[in-house]
Amino acid sequence: MPLSPKGKSQPPLKKRPSWSDIWFRDQELKHVFLKMRLHSLSDSRLQSLSDSRLQSLSGTPPSEPEETLAIDNPTGPDSTSLLSDQLLLIILSKLPQSQHISNSLVCRRWSKLSGRLVSSVKLLDWDFLESGRLVYRFPNLTDIDLVRACLQSTRNSGILLTHKLLSIHLDSGFSGDGFIRKQDLLHSNVIDAGLRILIEGCANLRKLVLIGASKEALSCVAECLTLQELELHCCADSSLGGISGCQNLQILKLIGCVDGFYNAVISDIGLTIVAQGCRRLVKLELVGNEGSYDGIKAIGQCCPMLEELTLFNHRMDGGWLAALSFCGNLKTLKLQHCKSIDLSPWPDEHLGSCLTLEELHLQGCHMRDKQGVRALFLVCETVRELVFEDCWGLDNHIFSSASICRRVRLLSLHGCSLLSAEGLDSVIHSWKELKTLRVVSCNNIKDSEVTPALAALFPVLKELKWRPDSISLLSSGLVGTGVRKKGGRSFKRT
Repeated sequence: MPLSPKGKSQPPLKKRPSWSDIWFRDQELKHVFLKMRLHSLSDSRLQSLSDSRLQSLSGTPPSEPEETLAIDNPTGPDSTSLLSDQLLLIILSKLPQSQHISNSLVCRRWSKLSGRLVSSVKLLDWDFLESGRLVYRFPNLTDIDLVRACLQSTRNSGILLTHKLLSIHLDSGFSGDGFIRKQDLLHSNVIDAGLRILIEGCANLRKLVLIGASKEALSCVAECLTLQELELHCCADSSLGGISGCQNLQILKLIGCVDGFYNAVISDIGLTIVAQGCRRLVKLELVGNEGSYDGIKAIGQCCPMLEELTLFNHRMDGGWLAALSFCGNLKTLKLQHCKSIDLSPWPDEHLGSCLTLEELHLQGCHMRDKQGVRALFLVCETVRELVFEDCWGLDNHIFSSASICRRVRLLSLHGCSLLSAEGLDSVIHSWKELKTLRVVSCNNIKDSEVTPALAALFPVLKELKWRPDSISLLSSGLVGTGVRKKGGRSFKRT
């Protein structure tokens, strides 16, 4: 052993491994790994369950193995073939929905099983439905939107126009009636044939969205006994005759006119047809519809189960509010983006009242006409929840009419910039049952203007959300009220 200059022995120098040593060592490891894998495969095959045992566990005999891409051994069998379709379907359903597309690319069997997990589709290509591939690929569909597929607009135009109710791709064509013209829709015969395939192939269909449907198309839809929700765009009175066969329909949305897109007319005639044909309606939404007292009265008399009525940008004639008293089970009334409430309301003694009404929602409505607003509050005098959101013209004078509603338990004000603390104070003291108050983005309501009487009401509330503007805080103006004080009453905050 060599010695150091100081007489101490040194350890032998290690030899740097050569490329040949590394190659032989890797080959030896690969050989060992391959022997271990072959041994494990042979043991697993010897210990595999019998067909009778597998059938007792899964409930069904194992399916035939299919050709798949094995990661470790491309020519080997697919281990998932030992699982029945029912068991594999349960496993796939536990995976995140974002993985369904990638899972469907594994093999044909996985593609077919992944298709069973899809329940909602927005169809873009009508040929996919007409060829039968839609119902074959997704046999368990419960919700399907056919609006985009019924339009012949160019999808690669680069211009997408979006509305709250629908969105379309635009081309150079435009008419005075809107971006969607009659020639932009598929022919009625084509739509009828596609709906026939859909109804026959999807036995569990619950919701359907259509545009420009004819009477014959709706008659075909009526054959689907499981259908519970229907949304019709660009619909007119003449086509609603086929809806009378939808005996189990519970939710209906009729969109007659959308400004800038299309213009169809639904009048009292169409509302009467709907009332007589769909007697099990629970929820009805009317968008851009014309009508009057007679149409709403027919809905109230023929649909005793109706609980929710929504009017979006309605074009009702004066006096329609009085017909709400015929809705004997109505619980929720929503008015959204209406340019007027009632242009010519009936006298107070003939208005009537909705005794079962619990919620009144006003969103984006014009409320300058005090007579119409007052008539609305008279009809809804038993309401328990009152919600105002971005209502134009709601000032102290108009809001004072809400004092008619004596049973209000919840008041929500959002975006009411004309209402002041004085107007709020003058009304809510007449509501002895008020438990929840939400004031958000009402810039004209100032903390410095909060009266002592109004401040004394805050600790009694079960829920208080006070954010009239971005800098307002319950501080100096509410000293001594117990709000935001240690040991005081707790408030729900969001």
